Order: sequence, then C-alpha cells, then structure tokens
Amino acid sequence: MTLREFFSYLDANPMMVLAFLLAIPFIALLAGFISKGEGHLSPWKYLYSLLVYAICVPGILAAALAVYVFLFERGGSIFNANLMTQMLPVVSMIVTLGIIRRNVPFQYVPGFGKLSSLMTLIGSVFIIMYVMQKVNLFVWINLPAHYFLLTIVGLILVMRYTLKSMIS
Repeated sequence: MTLREFFSYLDANPMMVLAFLLAIPFIALLAGFISKGEGHLSPWKYLYSLLVYAICVPGILAAALAVYVFLFERGGSIFNANLMTQMLPVVSMIVTLGIIRRNVPFQYVPGFGKLSSLMTLIGSVFIIMYVMQKVNLFVWINLPAHYFLLTIVGLILVMRYTLKSMIS
C-alpha cells in the first residue's frame, strides 16, 4: 500500500477518521475530569502518554506532508487541502495537547521529550531544506560531501538548542 492509496482509503472512509480525531481529545477531556489534579500519578500519566502518541503521530505526519506538498511539490493553493487528512489531524493534535497540558505538565508524561525532539528535528530539517531550495545552494561547488553534511548537522543542532532555550 502506498501513501496515496492510504490517503485515498481515508478519503473513502471519513467517518472513521473523524471518529478517531474527535475521540482522542474527548478521552483527554474525560481523563482530566476524572483525574482531578492527579494527572502526574502513575495510571494517569501513562494514559496521557498513550493519548499524546496516538494524536501526535498522525498530527505530525499531516503537518509534515502538508508542508512538503505546499513548499516542495508546488501543491497549489491551501484551499485545495483536504480537511480530513491535512487539517483536522493538526487541529486535533493542538486541542488534545492543550487539554492534556491543562491537566498535567508535559515533563510528567513519559516519552513526551522524545516526541517534542522529533517535532523540533522535523521542523528544523524542513526549514533548512526550504532555505537551501530557495538559495539554490548546491554541494558540487568544490565542497567535500563530509563538510556539507557536518554543516547540516551543525545547523540542526543550533536550531534545536535555540528552540529548546526559547521553550524552556
């Protein structure tokens, strides 16, 4: 199954997508009402971790694919974006993370640091790729490949450190 076939399947079954993307924030909201300030304790923090991963994986995928289509594929207008597969996962992710953040600090959610690092890495790579595409920077101007790769890794590390110090 290709990614195009997968999105075609999701387009053919929009109720399944809608049910999933609405159920996760609802469960987070319900868990917040039930836990009442105990979100950092053992059973609740693992439920929040499950909810964060369940909503962030499709949300990050949708955001990355939307950015890729609009920046690199010249996908056209944003008005052509599919709401079910490109916009709703990102909105649901933001709403769910907002609900969870109200109930428990993210430092108590197991694995959230790794997920936020992944989001930072993906964002950094997209920014670097976009800038390189716009500047038309090519490696074949007498620059050895290992220097180019070290420059890219250095830029990613600098961006990650900058974003972490801005967030913290």
